[in-house]
Amino acid sequence: MLSSRVLLRPVDPGRSQAFYRDVLGLAVYREFGPPEHPGLVFFLGNGLLEVSGPGDEPPRGLALWLQVRDVAAEVDRLRAAGTTVLRDPRTEPWGLVEAWVAAPEGVRIVLVQVPADHPLRRDQR
Repeated sequence: MLSSRVLLRPVDPGRSQAFYRDVLGLAVYREFGPPEHPGLVFFLGNGLLEVSGPGDEPPRGLALWLQVRDVAAEVDRLRAAGTTVLRDPRTEPWGLVEAWVAAPEGVRIVLVQVPADHPLRRDQR
């Protein structure tokens, strides 16, 4: 494997691209294709998300897991920007703080905060 990315082909690429770029705030890694209908590849933490298309129907079963510093602050910011919050932040039995929001086309985004005392933050060496 040399490289990988999540490929999203939404029915309305422009709307989805605007959401990921302008509302969620993902940085653009590259733009390609015709200027009137470009495809965009976004940095997604340690991965990439390509939003290009159009697709014939909305994607089904796709969820994105995004780690953030402060889930509550992100939920407040996204709610103020008009994003639908599917579930407010709460601490899960496995110790992570999670909230769910809806992206265009029905894509679920899981926002995750790793608390300072969580085992994921400890040096396992």
